[in-house]
Amino acid sequence: MVEGVDLNGVRAIVTGGSSGIGVETARALAWAGAEVTLAVRDTTAGEAVAGTIRESTGGIRPRVVRLDLADRAAVAGFARAWSGPLHLLVNNAGVITGGLERTCEGWELQFATNHLGHFALATGLHDALALGASDLGGARIVSVSSTAHMRSGIDFDDLHFERRAYDAQIAYAQSKTANSLFAVEATRRWASEGIVANTVNPGGVATGLQRNFTTRQRESLDAAEAAGVFTYKTVEQGAATSLVAAVAPEYAHSGGHYLDDSQEAYTVPNDADLARHPHGVKEWALDPATAERLWAVSTALLRS
Repeated sequence: MVEGVDLNGVRAIVTGGSSGIGVETARALAWAGAEVTLAVRDTTAGEAVAGTIRESTGGIRPRVVRLDLADRAAVAGFARAWSGPLHLLVNNAGVITGGLERTCEGWELQFATNHLGHFALATGLHDALALGASDLGGARIVSVSSTAHMRSGIDFDDLHFERRAYDAQIAYAQSKTANSLFAVEATRRWASEGIVANTVNPGGVATGLQRNFTTRQRESLDAAEAAGVFTYKTVEQGAATSLVAAVAPEYAHSGGHYLDDSQEAYTVPNDADLARHPHGVKEWALDPATAERLWAVSTALLRS
């Protein structure tokens, strides 16, 4: 995906860059010449990854900075500490919980980490992205979602499962729909400044992200794989679509798209069966009105 691409002069941040597809995304960007920062919770793991990337690419050793997306003070501090332009932000990190967990604010952890943390990071880095766009003629945000988004839209009446029964799969799905909606609204607001955002579905990759899967989730995936509906990808294959959004010329100035298997996904109705449409994107994940509302709600939450 980065063969023949020259990223010298490009400054990039990859959240969750110490494991899974984040490592391969960061490695490919560094190989192409980008100055990469790994934004990670575990800096020991991050430093180890940075060392292997330096050795395998012969490029500049990625910088490692601690970032806990569930801690809004930490996110704000990270954004304040960033100096100079930013050309590429890959919102890759994510969590899947086995049961209900909350932040100190009482927010449901998956929504707080996967969406609100990345939302706060991107908005906090807006000026750096605008500077990057002015510097090189454009800046990009890559928002990593999932096929799981097809299981749930946004429940604005109960974002944090304070009234409805908790379902970890639905909570994860809601957060992944939010990732896509962020890209839609960020592009609408910031494209005039040269900043665009696109969403990617990496596909099913066996990483540490699945450590909290329930038995039912694992059995469902096994059955889908046996039926030929689902196939696990390697981490390199999983990172490929992120790299398309990050470097492909056709997405340099065009945002609000949902990419799957390295190309734009087809849109399916909200009542579409996930088993029949494993590579589509539901309408609720691209709806402009919902995206605008989610932006307003997210901003209010972070200011509360």
